[in-house]
Amino acid sequence: MDERTLVDLLKQGDESAFREMVETWQDMVYNTALGIVQVPSDAEDIAQEVFVQVYQSVSSFKGDSKFSTWLYRITVTKSLDLERRKKRKKRFAFVKSLFGDDNQAAIHPPDFQHPGVQLDKKEDAAMLFKAIKELPENQRIAFTLHKVEGLSYQEVSDVMNATVSSVESLMHRAKVNLRKSLEQHYRQTR
Repeated sequence: MDERTLVDLLKQGDESAFREMVETWQDMVYNTALGIVQVPSDAEDIAQEVFVQVYQSVSSFKGDSKFSTWLYRITVTKSLDLERRKKRKKRFAFVKSLFGDDNQAAIHPPDFQHPGVQLDKKEDAAMLFKAIKELPENQRIAFTLHKVEGLSYQEVSDVMNATVSSVESLMHRAKVNLRKSLEQHYRQTR
């Protein structure tokens, strides 16, 4: 079924179209979220939230972009929202511990496990994803969408509502920052 037909059926509340949409894009949504938040259980929660939002707001989809681009935008937004909430919780926990109300340490994400990473490369991948996590937000999103999800610069620019040249610039800065971060790490481990 083509995207236009699928969207029309979704707008009519067709359950089989919703099921097909989830089956078609669940891996993309999950992997994109995982590339950003780097916690599998959070990525699963985000994927569910994305599909709930799509179901509830598909009537607002105008078709100005591809349906998958719209899905990427929702996924990126939900992922960043979760990260912001977690950062606020960490800051709050830190402040509470300063005043003695709570002796718990800030929450640290568990070991990163991405489905596309082979077992023998987990340590290198974990270091790479840690370095990606430290990139400024726009660089991290552009890098994740382009390198992890395999989107073209044009597709990344559509998702991010940016020009292709700004995506190219973000990618260049992301690569420079990653190179610095990884070189520093490997110098320290030798």
